[in-house]
Amino acid sequence: MLTAAFRRRTVAALVLLFLPGALLAQHAAVVADSSVLTLERIYSSREFAGESFGPAHWIENGRAYTTLEAAATGGGRDLVRYDTDGGGREVLVPAALLTPAGDTVALEVEDYAWSADYSRLLIFTNSRPVWRENTRGDYWVLDRASGHLRQLGGDAPESSLMFAKFSPDGGRVGYVRENDIYVEELESGAITRLTSDGSRTVINGTFDWVYEEEFGLRDGWRWSPDGTRIAFWQLVADSVRDFTLINFTDSLYPVVTPIQYPKAGEANSAARVGAVAADGGPTTWLALEGDPRNNYPARMDWAANSSEVVVQYLNRLQNTNRVLLGDTRTGAVTTVLVDRDSAWVYVVDALEWLDDGRRFTWVSERDGWEHVYSVSRDGSDVKLLTPGAFDVVSVTAVDPRGGWLYYIASPDNPAQRFLYRSRLDGRGRPQRLTPAAQAGTHSYELSPDRIHAFHVHSEFGLPPATDLVRLPDHRTVRSLAANATLRGRVARLARGPAEFTSIAIGDGIELNAWVMKPADFDPARRYPVLFHVYGGPGSQTVLDAWGGSNYLWHAMLTQQGYIVASVDNRGTNTRGRDFRKIVYGRLGVIETHDQARAAAAFGRLPYVDSTRMGIWGWSYGGFMSLNGLFRAPGVYRAAVAVAPVTHWKYYDNIYTERYNGLPQDNPEGYNAGSPLTYVDSLRGDLLLVHGSGDDNVHYQNSQALVNALVRANKPFQLMEYPNRNHGIFGGNTRRHLFELITRYLDEHLAAPESPALTF
Repeated sequence: MLTAAFRRRTVAALVLLFLPGALLAQHAAVVADSSVLTLERIYSSREFAGESFGPAHWIENGRAYTTLEAAATGGGRDLVRYDTDGGGREVLVPAALLTPAGDTVALEVEDYAWSADYSRLLIFTNSRPVWRENTRGDYWVLDRASGHLRQLGGDAPESSLMFAKFSPDGGRVGYVRENDIYVEELESGAITRLTSDGSRTVINGTFDWVYEEEFGLRDGWRWSPDGTRIAFWQLVADSVRDFTLINFTDSLYPVVTPIQYPKAGEANSAARVGAVAADGGPTTWLALEGDPRNNYPARMDWAANSSEVVVQYLNRLQNTNRVLLGDTRTGAVTTVLVDRDSAWVYVVDALEWLDDGRRFTWVSERDGWEHVYSVSRDGSDVKLLTPGAFDVVSVTAVDPRGGWLYYIASPDNPAQRFLYRSRLDGRGRPQRLTPAAQAGTHSYELSPDRIHAFHVHSEFGLPPATDLVRLPDHRTVRSLAANATLRGRVARLARGPAEFTSIAIGDGIELNAWVMKPADFDPARRYPVLFHVYGGPGSQTVLDAWGGSNYLWHAMLTQQGYIVASVDNRGTNTRGRDFRKIVYGRLGVIETHDQARAAAAFGRLPYVDSTRMGIWGWSYGGFMSLNGLFRAPGVYRAAVAVAPVTHWKYYDNIYTERYNGLPQDNPEGYNAGSPLTYVDSLRGDLLLVHGSGDDNVHYQNSQALVNALVRANKPFQLMEYPNRNHGIFGGNTRRHLFELITRYLDEHLAAPESPALTF
């Protein structure tokens, strides 16, 4: 029997086939209507690309900033200085000075850094990916007085240097090359190799796959404040097993790429922290306690002097974080603070020194909310700085001189983000600096003097704009990237209002949600619904912020007759410790219960067709989509799971063990949350999508699910994208992927009277 969706597409195709030329032109005009979204507009054009600003850097303590702008003539980009208050503009480094001798094209500057006296400029270019990000490339130094531009690294291979940084006095640059650390004198060009054991399994000054992915660690070395020493991490990965990626398509015979990837319960790299003189010599290693493969030195930096470093030292279960002071000359270590939780603790990126090193800032959930504290250097005095029943989302800046802590929070609406400040002495009440009339999501990069900030503001359905503001009154000084063209194009789209709401799921639990309805919404009709889910620990999809291409695709679906919604289940962020950590040890169990109950409640609304509800998600969201379809078969008719985890034994150990414990200790919890456990319950329609080159959530996950579905004799559809990684992109891939998903939804969810598809 022909489906209604197939009949609609066939009729539309026949109509187009026999339309006379005038009507064909009229149809093309309708499709080209700026109010109508198509996949071609979203994924195959630059129509919805935003205006950019930067990379920009504050200089002169905030009195000025520099940024890159297209050169007026000759191509390339000039490095331009602006007075912060007055707006005076000066080209500091014209693109012509960034053109190597013998070349006619200026370097493509991806990032840059100034020496302390602004006499030298360090340029990063020609970058290549290591794991997730492009962290290796070429570095050049421009001497502004002489105009001399030269490349660093001596005989180093192309794009092989990482994390180059000026010494505090600006006379040297340190960098990582092929897992060893080097220092290069800028006057003489002399290069000193500080470590000599770097290899595939001995990693100095940078990190392996799992430390980068789960701790966000890439740059693994630090200059001391006086420039005499360098502190760094070393990882020895000889116990980490390889996961092999196989490329079948780019050559006649397969190309095999081994990735050191420790799965849950498996051995880690042995990690340690040491310090070495910047002019060479032996390394002093900190005397960190315990097995270096079962503890994580997850953060390290100099401790407000040039003889000690501060280390955050996590146990393998990541439920204890010890703050250590390490003497870099003797290796002796002292514990000054211990943060514990029955579930997990996070590392702290906001450790800043106060009072000339006598105190430091700390972030903890010890009172049930994520708050900032001031802690004495010996740990004996811990003072709460941000009291209240709300989570601090992130620390933006610390101003010891002015006595202020700046941070992002939203005490009254978890979907939004605003700038607050509190006194560093703990007195007074938090002060909101983002104007009360401004909704949405706000982020800030404060100037060193904390007087100005680069401010980015977006809302749901409203693309971001960047401006320069003066604090604390939040007065706009000037627009930096208004994004007027993109905002205008989005404003012309046919869209219904987006609604932020809450859904009661029983037991006194209410979950936050957003809902997108068609522009011509008719409450007397019954609409199919697609839920977008992620749902992982500490995440949020229900945000009053610009959603990029996902937002545009969801808006396109509303134009085709869908309601699109998203719900934040328990386990997600900004609603306190208990709401967040209830999922511990059973990833996928509570979250699936919450999503299914919310969808069922939504299905009882008079304008919802509860027989045509679907769910889709990517990564953790793919995992949740599978669980929703398998474990709530009466709720969802169809699911699209992109790059899903199907059992946590297949995922990396740092992420998985943080939230689920070790598989040896918690097999019941691992199995209880796995979609593989519930395959027999599948009754709806499933589209499974994965990239075979995914180095994050391995294609192994989907292959295991395929085997289970076959054993259970369950029908499904599978799309493998050869060699695509976790992002599934490149060339026409994203367009193809979302055409695939859109057609699948049209076949399995769309109401018979829905508009015909347009691509």
